[in-house]
Amino acid sequence: MTSPAPATRAYRRLSVEERRRQLLAAALTLFAHRPPDEVSLDDVAEAAGVSRPLVYRYFPGGKQQLYETALRSAADQLELCFTEPPAGPPTERVSRVLDRYLVFVDEHDAGFSALLRGGSVAETSRTTAIVDEVRRAAAEQILVHIGVARPGPRLRMMVRTWIAAVEAASLIWLDEEKQPPAGELRDWLVDHLIALLAATAATDEETAEAVRELVALEKPSGPMGVLARRVGPVVGDAGGLL
Repeated sequence: MTSPAPATRAYRRLSVEERRRQLLAAALTLFAHRPPDEVSLDDVAEAAGVSRPLVYRYFPGGKQQLYETALRSAADQLELCFTEPPAGPPTERVSRVLDRYLVFVDEHDAGFSALLRGGSVAETSRTTAIVDEVRRAAAEQILVHIGVARPGPRLRMMVRTWIAAVEAASLIWLDEEKQPPAGELRDWLVDHLIALLAATAATDEETAEAVRELVALEKPSGPMGVLARRVGPVVGDAGGLL
């Protein structure tokens, strides 16, 4: 009596585009959790379950091309974090933006740190341009929520300053083992934006007009109202300076 033939796994050849997506997905996972200097093509090949020459076939530029392609894909995801329909109170929109952003930072922790800190051997003018593009896109989206289509230099500088602060806070958050909780960090960053707007409005009429329009859209129970009530007692003793 003969033994039955062993079962064989059905094999389906991937199309060129499917294989490329598979390799890119493997690379994105590795680059998300390890600095690019610590990821090799062998690592990508092993993660994708393919040979090293196959990785080269799809990315003839080697690791640098693969990293830049993965970075472009991650940058596209990051830009989407800042896209929010212009409906509802502006500070609530920004809160939702930050929620998505912090989820991205959490899921790409090591790669995010390596990307923003720079100094990698994989860093080139092209990778720097991709990162700068994300920063510009984020600033433009925040200006949409502030309600200013053509900002002057003071307001644009203020928004870019806030974007830089968000980046710095994210890196510190990762260094501090993601403490405080993401929700608390989000609220603090929204407060930071409100405070920067108020300080800039004191000497810039364009920003002052934007703040007046923002206040009209806010709820008393929203971030702007809550911050105003909390700050009042803190600065109450400053009356003697007036």
